[in-house]
Parts: sequence; C-alpha cells; structure tokens
Amino acid sequence: MLLSLVVHTYSLRYWFPAVVMLGTAPVYVLSWGACRVLTAVLPSRLYRRMDDHLYNIYQSLVLFFFENYTGVEIVIYGDVPKKKENVVYLSNHQCTADWIIADMLAIRQKALGHVRYVLKDGLKWLPLYGWYFSQHGGVYVKRSAKFDEKAMKKKLSSQTVLGTPMYLVIFPEGTRYNPELKKMISDSQAFATKEGLAALDHVLTPRMKASHIAIETMRDHLDAVYDITVVYEATLGKSSDRQPAPTMPEFLCKESPRVHIHFERVDMKEIPPESVFFRGWLHKRFEIKDQMLTTFYESEDPDKKGKFPGEGQRSHLSIMKTLPSLLFLGGLTLPMLMTESGRKLYVRTWVYGTLLGWLWVNVSP
Repeated sequence: MLLSLVVHTYSLRYWFPAVVMLGTAPVYVLSWGACRVLTAVLPSRLYRRMDDHLYNIYQSLVLFFFENYTGVEIVIYGDVPKKKENVVYLSNHQCTADWIIADMLAIRQKALGHVRYVLKDGLKWLPLYGWYFSQHGGVYVKRSAKFDEKAMKKKLSSQTVLGTPMYLVIFPEGTRYNPELKKMISDSQAFATKEGLAALDHVLTPRMKASHIAIETMRDHLDAVYDITVVYEATLGKSSDRQPAPTMPEFLCKESPRVHIHFERVDMKEIPPESVFFRGWLHKRFEIKDQMLTTFYESEDPDKKGKFPGEGQRSHLSIMKTLPSLLFLGGLTLPMLMTESGRKLYVRTWVYGTLLGWLWVNVSP
C-alpha cells in the first residue's frame, strides 16, 4: 500500500503538469486562430507580433512547470546579453528537455516569443504542435540525402524579408547523445576520423548543413551566434561514468535539481561564410564543448569537476513571469470544459486542428 502511494505520488509530479500543458493547447490554438482572422487584412508584421506574443504566453506557462514548479537551480557561466538579439542558438543535444533550456535563456532576454526551431521532419506529425511550430517560423528538415536545402533557404529568407525577430534553435549533432549507446558514439567517432576531424567523447560529431544554411541565409539579419553547452547535474554519477540525461517526464519529476549552462556569444564576423571553413569552425566549437564536458565529468581536481570554466551565477526566474500565463490559459480552458458546447468545441479543435495541421505542414515549405 505504501509503495503504491509513493508510485502514485511520483507519477502525479509528471501527469499534473502534462495535463495542464496539453489541456490548454486547444484554447491556445483557438486564440491564435482568432488573432489570425483579425489580422488577415493587416500587414504581416503585425500578425507576427501578435503570434510572438501568444507564443510567449504559452511558453511562459511551460516554464512555470519546468522551472518554478520543479524548483530546478539554473547556473549560468558567461554573460547573457540583457537586450534582445537576432541569433542562431547552437547547443549540444542529449535529451528532450534541451528544448526547454533554450526557453529558459530566451525568457531572461525577454525574447521567449521569438524562439523558433530547426526540427526533425517526423515531429511535424505531432497533434496541434507540429503545424503550429512550422507556422511560427520553425523549419522541418530531413537527414542526409533527403535534406531539402531550397525549402529551408526559402523559409528563412521569407522571415528575413519580414524582419522577423529570430532566436533560431539548432542542435547540430542531429540526434541525442546517450552515453549508454556505445555503438552510436563509436560510429560518430569513426565518421569524424574518416573526415579528418578530431574524434569526440562527450558530444557527437556535428553536422554542418542546417547550421550553415541558417547562418548564411540570415547573416545580414543576425547579430550573433549563441554557443551553448548544457549539463544536467543528475548525469554526474558517483564514478566518472556519465549517466543519461533526464527525459521531460523525469525533469518534471524533479530528478535534475541543477542545470549548468555555459554561454558564449560569437560575433558574426568570427564565423567563416565558406562551407569548407565553416565545417572546421563548427567542429572546433564542439571540440571545445567536448573538452569542457570531459573536465566536468572526469577531472580528478575537485575544484574543476562538476563545473564549467569561470564563475557560475545562479539565475532565478521570478514566478511573476510565468504564473500569469498559467492563470490566463487555465482561466480560458476551465469554463470551456464546464459546458457541453464548450467540450464539443474543445474536442473538435483537437481533431480538426490536428487533421488540418497535418495537411498544412505537407503543402507548405
């Protein structure tokens, strides 16, 4: 009985936030639809501002759970600019919670509504979310030979022409690093060696195509590239063996009490435009990440192990930046669910929104 109670209580740590985040999605989509209709005859820039504002509201709700609810401690190494900038965000990738880390940094610059993603093509099939990420400015890409370079350039060029504020999140490794998947790591190292590049231990060999296209297509629109390295302290085991990073459910269950984020701002002038030189530049950035992560996990010096170089600053996110979004979207959702007509509209939004979304992402660039 006691064990059952413990398991039930543990699962509620995840299910409660998940129900709220997913449960408010139809109301969010209906709100977006209303704004889209109202701005249909107005300049595109006005619509984009309203869309960014709505996105800021929903992502603030998400951060209420991932940061305020979990009580996670965020430690930042490096100086995050206080002003908004148009940037490409490049980070190591180890779990689904990495997407939330980008939000955590963006909200501290008041740029949360400007976050857009380069995503795996398969994610476009996510109900409601898949098509919305695309219309918000995200780009779906396929791997290797199936990569559609023209479609990506076209979409990013259109954003640039409109002057859309840009906080484009890219994970150059292309897939998540998991220390337990030894073959994946060895294959990545073999590929690097074959290409005459340094083999990496704590990150995978970065793929340059999406990053290069994004930066070159928007070069005149961008202020900088943010080079981000993330460590979930829960991955630091008792030995020097690195543990797998937490999934989103595990993160919500408070299994990662502290996250270390190394931030470096790279000026556009430092990034070579030629693809052959860009490849070397990007790999060098990941070599630096690998060196920092090796020290973090394996150093025998207690003053270096479990830390990034430099002085880490604890960064607290005020609940007043996230709670209003929870109250707003929750306040719109609950009344809808209390009436029969509201519940029907709620279900139809999920069903028709998903079907129309699937159609939309397959005909749009």
